[in-house]
Amino acid sequence: MDYQKIINIAVIAHVDAGKSTLVNAFLKQSHVFKDNEKVVDCIMDSNDLERERGITIYSKNCSVQYKDYKINIIDTPGHADFSSEVERIIKTVDTVILLVDSAEGPMPQTRFVLSKSLECGLRPILLINKMDKQDQRATEVVDEVYDLMLELNATDDQLDFPILYGVAREGIVRYEWTDKNNDIVPLFETIIHHTQTYPNLMDEPVQMQISALAYDDYIGRLGIGRVYKGTLKEATEYEVCNANGNAHKGKTNQIFLYKGLSRIPASEIQCGEICMISGIPDIDIGDTLCPVGAPDPMPAIKIEEPTLSMNFMVNDSPFAGQVGKYVTSRNIRERLDKELEVNVGLKVENTDSTDTFKVSGRGELHLTILLEQMRREGFEIAVSRPQVILKKINGVTCEPVEEVVIDVPNEYSGSVISTLNVRKGLLNNMEDQGTYTRITYMVPTRGLIGFRSDFINMTHGEGTLVQRLADYEPWKGEIPQRENGALISTETGGAMTYALWNIQNRGQMFIDAQTPVYEGMIVGVSSKNMDMGVNPIKNKKMTAVRSTGNDEAMKLVPPKVLTLEQAIEFINDDELVEITPTDIRIRKKYLTAVERRRHARELGKIEDESDD
Repeated sequence: MDYQKIINIAVIAHVDAGKSTLVNAFLKQSHVFKDNEKVVDCIMDSNDLERERGITIYSKNCSVQYKDYKINIIDTPGHADFSSEVERIIKTVDTVILLVDSAEGPMPQTRFVLSKSLECGLRPILLINKMDKQDQRATEVVDEVYDLMLELNATDDQLDFPILYGVAREGIVRYEWTDKNNDIVPLFETIIHHTQTYPNLMDEPVQMQISALAYDDYIGRLGIGRVYKGTLKEATEYEVCNANGNAHKGKTNQIFLYKGLSRIPASEIQCGEICMISGIPDIDIGDTLCPVGAPDPMPAIKIEEPTLSMNFMVNDSPFAGQVGKYVTSRNIRERLDKELEVNVGLKVENTDSTDTFKVSGRGELHLTILLEQMRREGFEIAVSRPQVILKKINGVTCEPVEEVVIDVPNEYSGSVISTLNVRKGLLNNMEDQGTYTRITYMVPTRGLIGFRSDFINMTHGEGTLVQRLADYEPWKGEIPQRENGALISTETGGAMTYALWNIQNRGQMFIDAQTPVYEGMIVGVSSKNMDMGVNPIKNKKMTAVRSTGNDEAMKLVPPKVLTLEQAIEFINDDELVEITPTDIRIRKKYLTAVERRRHARELGKIEDESDD
């Protein structure tokens, strides 16, 4: 086969900096789409959840042709919870395009992904995006990137990076913002002049390492990775070397290349290419394919350990099984096993109970994305409050600590600082940015569970908060949980307007009239710091109806409808979130007041719960 010039690039940035939009511009200006084809925004975000949330969750591959070069492009996630995807992808590329917002500058996740690319010896290309912003400060942002790279011990070669300016949404990249071109040709030219093409090693013994996994219902488990040496062929037996140094034989079935947005079958694939293979059912991250009898494994790929765990349980509420298709522990276990095929940042363990599984992930978002997917697939499940995963380091119990960067209007900065102090946070930096203040904190992961909802309320929705795992530090001590108690239903039935009208004076409601409720279900948050039993199905006695005009009009305050993330942040250790395809409910672990009192006595606590 003829040697093709290949360059692999990854687009890395903080969440919402414009990575997927830039990939769109690559595809449009490479004429991947037909003239009459309608192109949606962020076409690489093909998953429903990605489109709804406007974030990239899974890294994806595509390719474009420029002159006689084939450029493979990888769109990476920007959120810290999916950073394990980014780490592995960096190893398969020749350069990275570091995308930085012209106003925000480098953010915590920018630091993480940049450090990984510098460790791999890559020379980045800096693209200052969103130059059309009124508050753009490109010159200062470039200086901040230089400072960041010096902090990360970049070499002189890496510090000599090209700088481009653009608006990815408009498909414009320029050498200087004052230039007049309205395309991304400067970026294409910079890539081919700044980056060396992959060397021609087609005559050497084949060597391919798996960096990502996928699954197809028809052809099974798929391995995605780069061919580093030689030529990979379909329907051929290879030696598969794993991270432990063990080797076994495996035979490829079909092999696929990326062309535009499609994967196309090929008979053989040259070195330098990113490709997908099928036929080896136990293929795993870091496995190396070599010729039979000549194992030559590449260095193992380290996968970051999970930091947060939750218990996934069979839903045993009085309303269990009414709307879900998959409700048994066997269904849940099979679904989690299927997720483990592709989601390598996830860990699933059995517990003492056959109905409960301990699921560990990289963060709250990592786990709630999985729960949301299961809910849409027809699963019913109950989950507990997230718990951090502790480590013993030199005999000392340590917990994960996160770097948090907050941009908040000046008038709200005081309340944010005092709240984070209570949550055992340590103020690192604080700088004035006009009407906003940028605050940098180091906060235990435990202290951030449930903080985002409080933060939105404190800042009236005007603040932004980003976080990344920084390190493990010694245990910081107890952190206060939710201050307010819960309004707990004492009856089962349909909620009545008359009852809710009387209850709403005692707190914020989560339900509306006619909502089905059961004993032990949490129907609202109390205005006091204690749980309160209420009867939401109580109706007005027929004998108490007065003549028209004399009866008091009953107007209900609109309830607060909790999303899945808000519900998981809200609950305490003695509560669960019940997740079904149609509803998200909050409940007590022990549904009756008698069970709750008995359990409280066993723990040596006195539960104060008054009945209404």
